[in-house]
Amino acid sequence: MKVCCCLYFALRHLRSLRLFEYGVVMSSKKIVVVCFALSCILGRFDGAHADVRLPGFFGDNMVLQQEMKIPVWGWADQGETVVVALTGEDGGNAVSAKTNEEGKWQVELPAMKATKKPLTLEVQGKNEIKFGNILIGEVWLCSGQSNMEWSVRQSANPDAEIAAGNYPLIRHMKIAHRPSTTPLDDVQAQWQICSPETVANFTAVGYFMARELLDELDVPIGLVNSSWGGTRVEPWTPPVGFREVPAVQNIYQSVVGRTPGSIEYRNAVKQHIKNVDAWLADAKVKAEGSEVVPASPAFPDSLKPFTSHQDPTMLYNGMIHALVGFPIRGAIWYQGESNSEEGMSYFDKKKALIQGWRELWGQGDFPFYYVQIAPYRYGRENVTLLADFWEAQEAVEQINNTGMVVINDIATVGDIHPPNKQDVGRRLAGLALRNDYGKDTLVAESPKMDSVELVDGKLRVNFARTGGGLKTREGKAPSHFEVIGADSGGFQAATAEIQGDSVILSSPKVKTPVAFRYAWNELAEPNLMGGTGLPVGACRGGDVP
Repeated sequence: MKVCCCLYFALRHLRSLRLFEYGVVMSSKKIVVVCFALSCILGRFDGAHADVRLPGFFGDNMVLQQEMKIPVWGWADQGETVVVALTGEDGGNAVSAKTNEEGKWQVELPAMKATKKPLTLEVQGKNEIKFGNILIGEVWLCSGQSNMEWSVRQSANPDAEIAAGNYPLIRHMKIAHRPSTTPLDDVQAQWQICSPETVANFTAVGYFMARELLDELDVPIGLVNSSWGGTRVEPWTPPVGFREVPAVQNIYQSVVGRTPGSIEYRNAVKQHIKNVDAWLADAKVKAEGSEVVPASPAFPDSLKPFTSHQDPTMLYNGMIHALVGFPIRGAIWYQGESNSEEGMSYFDKKKALIQGWRELWGQGDFPFYYVQIAPYRYGRENVTLLADFWEAQEAVEQINNTGMVVINDIATVGDIHPPNKQDVGRRLAGLALRNDYGKDTLVAESPKMDSVELVDGKLRVNFARTGGGLKTREGKAPSHFEVIGADSGGFQAATAEIQGDSVILSSPKVKTPVAFRYAWNELAEPNLMGGTGLPVGACRGGDVP
């Protein structure tokens, strides 16, 4: 098989020299075909081999990430040489690799610019595999719980959106729900071309983001949809993520303690065997006499494999691990409802998720953009619990190359799934366009509280990223502000006045305000926004007495 790859490059060189007989100059695509034919002939003398195969998400219609080297990998018989070529009208390239002792192989194709012209991926070992209609463009991983999984047909104006969904340069792949106690190297998924016949089941958030990107960039967009409704953040997180965050070491120890082969697992099993041996020796003696034989030691719960799809690492293992190494531009994330009672501890878990994914993908700090969950009537006794969680979500922006979308202006407090996914996708696209695609003048982030100061007996709250100054949606005074003072008897509703990038707060019930909070209630649908229309998220500042 090495002969095939060598022949490919040799024939390309001959083509450039125009040395073929009768003046015939072969195209790169024809060269690849000739090479594959020769490899088939040569393969007859190699003996029996297992069929070459690739991970199940490689297939027709897929999108490969532009401007990054393209790894292609799979399995074949031990020691077999596999030739891989990516060909099209503009030429092609071919590389080869030999399988290792476990029958695994991997090649790396050179980086390519985005192209709308279809390419073909051809893989040759004992057997030949061809995947067609492949495009080079921008690939985004879409993950989280139900609001990410929510489809176009479940969103606002579904009939019109589906009928208009004719975007063949947008491609979508949905990973099936599959928890696993061990990392899976392979998952099956089919790429679909966006059309009125297929778009209904696309992730709505991902699709509306992709539509904006396509309109601005005019390159193919690939969506890898790995999401599951109702899931917590912990099952999506790899062990290495938990390991590197001190605040979640208890989760890491729980994971590693259940991992066969780990030192912790082996030591715990040995200790259990020792306890059982001691019990067995004692039980044999007592069984011969008249003493009661005590119950045998129970197998420790800490050694039992996880069983629920909500347990740590279970969805990373089953729905993300196989994708690691498939180049992506970045990830978008919509999740949190299932963790919304946890406050700031969610920040540590998100840090574990993001850092874990980034370390394993090996692409550096790739973009990670996420959605702050919407106001919703959870019915909890503590109506500020959700605001504490919003604060934790905002804190995630401290992590490098992340960005958050605020959606408190498009919520449905009686429905945990706001149907307006169009604006969610549009705002995520804005973050990507500004940060990753050179649209430097675009204001893509919501205004953020910058500082608070006491001026003439009133609180002045200063905001950054206002996009030209603050305003309200309906032109009225800002709502949902509260202030507190030393003798005010708690937070009191405040009168708010906009002055440029600041809001001036006062209350007749608070003589000397020292702190404020904004939209600090699970039902809060406030009206303050920046000059570009992006809403201000829940925030607070000052020193509460």
